[in-house]
Amino acid sequence: MMESAIDNRKEFTFRTETVLKLLQGSFQDPKTKVNGEALELTAELMRVFVAEAATRSAEQAKDESSVIVEQKHFEKILPQLLLDF
Repeated sequence: MMESAIDNRKEFTFRTETVLKLLQGSFQDPKTKVNGEALELTAELMRVFVAEAATRSAEQAKDESSVIVEQKHFEKILPQLLLDF
């Protein structure tokens, strides 16, 4: 398996404020609240999902002898990625 695309880069995270805004966009009741632990867990899940998508897209590009990851590479890996998560 290919080395993770983020292994050689600074670790990234999602800010909890950003995650909260994303979650609030899907709540039907505006009074719905999310505790801090749930926000941290959701941020970590999003981080893992994005890292895996980047890695798989890079692998797809490499398999096609491309040095640039393009949208088409992401589109090819997306169905299986969604099934895996």
